[in-house]
Amino acid sequence: MNDTELRLKADAVLARLVGDASGEARLRDDQWRAIEALVAERRRALVVQRTGWGKSAVYFVATALLRAAGEGPTVIVSPLLALMRNQVAAAEGAGIRASTINSANTQEWEAIQAEITEGNVDVLLVSPERLNNPDFRDQVLPELTAATGLLVVDEAHCISDWGHDFRPDYRRLRTMLAELPAGVPVLATTATANARVTADVAEQLGTHAPADGSGTDTQAEGALVLRGPLERESLSLGVLRLPDAANRMAWLSDHLEKLPGSGIIYTLTVAAAEEVTAFLRGQGHTVAAYTGRSENSEREAAEADLLANRVKALVATSALGMGFDKPDLGFVVHLGSPSSPIAYYQQVGRAGRGVEHAEVLLLPGREDEAIWRYFASLAFPGEDQVRRTLEVLGAADRPLSLPALEPQVELRRSRLETMLKVLDVDGAVRRVRGGWTATGQAWEYDAERYAWVARQRETEQEAMREYAATKECRMEFLRRQLDDEEAAACGRCDNCSGPRFTADVSAVTLEAARGELARPGVEVEPRKMWPTGLPAIGIDLKGRIPAGEQAATGRALGRLSDIGWGNRLRPLFTQGAEDAPVPDDVVAAAVDVLADWAKVPGGWGTGAPDAPSRPVGVVTVDSRTRPQLVRSLGDRISEIGRMPLLGTVTYAEGAPHGGLARSNGAQRLRALHGALTLPEPLAAAVAKANGPVLLVDDFTDTGWTLAVAARLLLRAGAQGVLPLVLAVQG
Repeated sequence: MNDTELRLKADAVLARLVGDASGEARLRDDQWRAIEALVAERRRALVVQRTGWGKSAVYFVATALLRAAGEGPTVIVSPLLALMRNQVAAAEGAGIRASTINSANTQEWEAIQAEITEGNVDVLLVSPERLNNPDFRDQVLPELTAATGLLVVDEAHCISDWGHDFRPDYRRLRTMLAELPAGVPVLATTATANARVTADVAEQLGTHAPADGSGTDTQAEGALVLRGPLERESLSLGVLRLPDAANRMAWLSDHLEKLPGSGIIYTLTVAAAEEVTAFLRGQGHTVAAYTGRSENSEREAAEADLLANRVKALVATSALGMGFDKPDLGFVVHLGSPSSPIAYYQQVGRAGRGVEHAEVLLLPGREDEAIWRYFASLAFPGEDQVRRTLEVLGAADRPLSLPALEPQVELRRSRLETMLKVLDVDGAVRRVRGGWTATGQAWEYDAERYAWVARQRETEQEAMREYAATKECRMEFLRRQLDDEEAAACGRCDNCSGPRFTADVSAVTLEAARGELARPGVEVEPRKMWPTGLPAIGIDLKGRIPAGEQAATGRALGRLSDIGWGNRLRPLFTQGAEDAPVPDDVVAAAVDVLADWAKVPGGWGTGAPDAPSRPVGVVTVDSRTRPQLVRSLGDRISEIGRMPLLGTVTYAEGAPHGGLARSNGAQRLRALHGALTLPEPLAAAVAKANGPVLLVDDFTDTGWTLAVAARLLLRAGAQGVLPLVLAVQG
């Protein structure tokens, strides 16, 4: 088949893909160039093109042509379920039979594998996490690799830890690439990669892009790199600075219906997404929350509602990002600034794909940088923590699961898992049935690289500050951050053509927003199960905590990650903050929380049969970092509530204090076990009090300090323990 005939067939597939009954749809020259490289030349290609360029059209058209030539199915490695659902639907429109294997459909894996074997699947979408699932890696992947006709790596910037959304599972692709039969084409795509990330991804995929990212059609060892301009003609960018979180929420409510079509409101944290959703719904807007905390069914329903314009907006974290495809999305508003201009460009790229005009607006907040610092603190662990993990695995006589590792390693589970995935790719550990094992291979800690990545993050944060403050073209600024050599003034942003929105908010809405954010009180769930693996480190606790030794559901004024009380409380807990007596407004809020707590169904003020009786005393928890804050809070609650201050749960002499910052629950409990103690006067007062006590502390993260203190008090005779803290981390 000559090039002309192949091009005609490719255009015909495109027409089916986009639903063009006239058959007049045509691939652009740059799209055809990529397809030609994959189908006619069987090459590897890296495509770095703006959102909406049509990267999915390239691999679906290539799939149809390769399948018609008798090649095996296309395997698409895709990072998000939202992306998978959209792509399966798009493939069906072109007559391409697509299936997906991911954590949400494990019951269908066997049937899908049978269909692949029978040749009834044209496209298989898999999540990167599947690549190192032991069963999938050892039983499915070898046969799949041997049968693959085209490998597609979507959102390929995730491979690079220089990028904004590094995912170590993606690095397993290097193994799959090495084992592909000769002549199998490979396509890697992304819209959000600067020159450094492009070069890193290209190197890892074997496409060897030039380090400066230059050129639009680069030949290198049989590879093709297509890198195009990143202009988005439909987007009108703007920044609006408002005095505080209440003004930003009020502005959203007053202006939401004026924004075109339906869209996405991004927040930096789950807590903020939930707060904003509750407020906007209370103001009569049809919105839904979309976060990593949402159930999969809830996320699917929210996506469907947005696609069908049944909601004005989804209030989302970055969980709604790559791959969500709604061509007529009319706006993207950020309530809080992402820490990276590349991440920001990726998120705003959801809008304006199939409409002439879309609004993009950034509403930065004073809490942004504190949230940036928190997420930056979760970077790759220090060498001592990595070496400790390798030592524990090396000494074990069996694979260790994450829960079994936690008591012996000073890392939280999500961070521990990410570290193990990196070590797995580096060959130092291996994931097997039952957990992880050490391979015994030599491994070097790349301190220079990790330090460089940290500096890169700081540079990106500074760039976002500059973006919000610049008087120059905002689109040009973003394009230059992504090393787009064709970056030029857009003529549409607020700096090019003047602001399109004012900071005006109605007094009524502002008052409502202030009331919403000023309302303190979130529940603090008690710990109900001991961490796994404690007996292995000499602590004879396991299974469920007996009901008689559990704290009741407690209360906090707010989460440090929210935009209401979080903004008020955060300065009290910032590293280096001066310890001082509790502020009057915080005391007043604590009193309000206690009053509301008494009124909830089952609360002590309701008189319900199963309700606990009113607290008969106050107990504080010892603090060496904020003793004045905790002591004064206990004193004030005792005075206002007319309850005696019974005493303080203290640390035994010589005991390590308070555990490990941001460590996991098992390590925290290990540090607390035997360290917290009840002085004899306190134990006697609790036994004599004949009722529940209010346990007062400043902050809870893992919840184990409250759990251990409550257990001691209950064993001493307290008839219930009701925890009250100022802040929770989550």
